[in-house]
Amino acid sequence: MALEYSTPKVLVLRSNTIGAVHRILQALVLLYLIWYVYINKKAYQETDSILSSVTTKVKGITFMNTSDLGKIWDVADYVIPPQEPNSFFVLTNLIVTQNQTQTTCAEIPSVDSICSSDKDCKHGIRSSRSKGWQTGKCVDFNRTVKTCQILAWCPLERDDKPPNPPLLTGTENLTVLVKNNIQFPKFNFIKRNIDPHINSSYLNQCVFNRSTDPECPIFRLKDIIEEAEEDFQTMAIHGGVMAFQIRWDCDLDWADRWCVPQYEFRRMDKHRANPVTTGYNFRYAKYHNKFHMNRTLIKGYGIRFDIIVFGQAGKFDFVPTLVNLGSGLGLFGLATSIFGLIITPCLTKWPHYRERKFSYLEQDSEYEPISGSTTGAQ
Repeated sequence: MALEYSTPKVLVLRSNTIGAVHRILQALVLLYLIWYVYINKKAYQETDSILSSVTTKVKGITFMNTSDLGKIWDVADYVIPPQEPNSFFVLTNLIVTQNQTQTTCAEIPSVDSICSSDKDCKHGIRSSRSKGWQTGKCVDFNRTVKTCQILAWCPLERDDKPPNPPLLTGTENLTVLVKNNIQFPKFNFIKRNIDPHINSSYLNQCVFNRSTDPECPIFRLKDIIEEAEEDFQTMAIHGGVMAFQIRWDCDLDWADRWCVPQYEFRRMDKHRANPVTTGYNFRYAKYHNKFHMNRTLIKGYGIRFDIIVFGQAGKFDFVPTLVNLGSGLGLFGLATSIFGLIITPCLTKWPHYRERKFSYLEQDSEYEPISGSTTGAQ
């Protein structure tokens, strides 16, 4: 089989239809390169990812619907723990079990704990759902039900349902100051979400509002929940998890003042297909003596706010500009070649075109041109 070497040969097809389609294709490719690649995607820029740090400070007073644990709760009571990296938790509801001590008591009725005699209870056994170790005795839970006796923190916690309405009132009016410092190391660019021209008197009275006060870094909890299309009082009963998103998309070819954060809020723990696990809670205890033999157990429900910072910056650079320009010109030429491969076989004079487009020349032989014009095809 003989090897071949092909060289390009240019033919001009005089056809208004083919010429128009070809120009339209070229215009579409050119529009894609200019509008999408360079204007929309900013292919002429060098980019850098964000580095970020976040601190928060919650302020405000809440009130208890019951006086068991005190009437007024401040930030030291409802923010647990006091500091977390890139997040904060606010207590909104709770179940309180007071005066617990390590002693014996009847287990709460369940499939594993209901008994009729001591034979149904085994000493030292603990089921996966039990709150203590069985003593081997079957005792009265109430007048009609007997359960296995256990060694545990008694009285046992009853956590079937959280209080409705939630015990802590006024939590929707709590505010949080979010301080976000960001860097784009490649461009030596540093900024924070608090404008340097803002003074302390402004911070003492402003609250974020997307329409009237978008630069304020202080957010009311109720406003955050409502922007995520949720009801605060409903969410406060069982708690939940919120994403507090801060997006920095900065074009550093413009002045620094145009690089500003965009805030978005969404609920993360709620799923339409499986609402059973919706909510957020945990337990903690307040001990009343140094030997930790007497305590108040609290099952706390609340809203956890996870602060997520993301974004990138771009700035003009010759290298990506030239690289993407070369890629665009290659795409421009490729589109023309593909057009030729698809359109020309559809011509009525395709054999005539092929005869003039493809010629074969033997080495050291004289080339005899085909009769007729070799510069165009009708």
